[in-house]
Amino acid sequence: MKLKLTKPQIVVVAVLALLGVCVVVARKQAGANQNAGGMRRGRGGNSVVSVKTQILEETVLHGYISTNGEIESQNSVNVFPDVSGKVMETNVMLGSPVKRGDIIAYIDPSAPGQYYKKSPVYAPISGSIISTPLKNGTTVSTNTTIAIIGDITNLQVSANIPERFVAVLKPGLKADISVEAYPDVIFKATVTRVSPVVDTVSRTKEVLLHFDTKDERVNDGMFGKVKLFTEDYTGAVVMPKDSLVQNGDSYFAYVVNEDSTVSKREVTLGNTVDGIVQVLTGVKAGEKVVVQGQTSLGDGSKIQDITNGVSR
Repeated sequence: MKLKLTKPQIVVVAVLALLGVCVVVARKQAGANQNAGGMRRGRGGNSVVSVKTQILEETVLHGYISTNGEIESQNSVNVFPDVSGKVMETNVMLGSPVKRGDIIAYIDPSAPGQYYKKSPVYAPISGSIISTPLKNGTTVSTNTTIAIIGDITNLQVSANIPERFVAVLKPGLKADISVEAYPDVIFKATVTRVSPVVDTVSRTKEVLLHFDTKDERVNDGMFGKVKLFTEDYTGAVVMPKDSLVQNGDSYFAYVVNEDSTVSKREVTLGNTVDGIVQVLTGVKAGEKVVVQGQTSLGDGSKIQDITNGVSR
């Protein structure tokens, strides 16, 4: 007995058949994409994982503290008048160079109904005016700062370091200084003084750093970013910490063997700086380890090294 289909039924059957073909094609394409995305089939059906590797070397890690600092004159003094009165004349402006003994302003000590000879204010040191002088007509006393004079050819950086780092602070530490005006330029500096006390309010210690070389691009009053190098960590190979596999409190590295397989080894870690960690035990200098693709590996996995885009 033959089954006769109506036209609508024939259309439904054709659509279902077409859908079946599409599902088969989609599954084949998904399998191809998976193989192209890092897993390939080796001889005998073994999976081959594409990875990137690194040869281990002993490298010095430089520990550091990041903070901010103020760039200022190494030698600066506040200038005070000898008498109280009003500023009647100012001979300098911000940035003006002065020599010791120059008159920078005159004070009128006269009271109402009285007249006194104007009193000069002298520069006690040579340098430049590094603060805006008081304006004419300002009333001052002998405790009022008329201006500040500093030696802008010799600058320093003052920075406040959190209390938790005070154990490593000492004169002679090196630092990199950067300023907003020249973000790609590093200015080298050295710690010359560490405050003997911790500020009870900010819980910080002040350190002073002198620039190793003079540079006209650095100006008094600038804001500096300070990278203060504190300790050097030596005597161990290093690798990116995120290339390790963690299981509980244990860490593991995959070491590449000569037959393009990997061995899973437990490692002991040391200090970490900017994501690079010391590996104290488990691997040694000269060995090749997997640094990318390790999450798809197991002990004995077959790999294809695609470091620098070249299969090995």
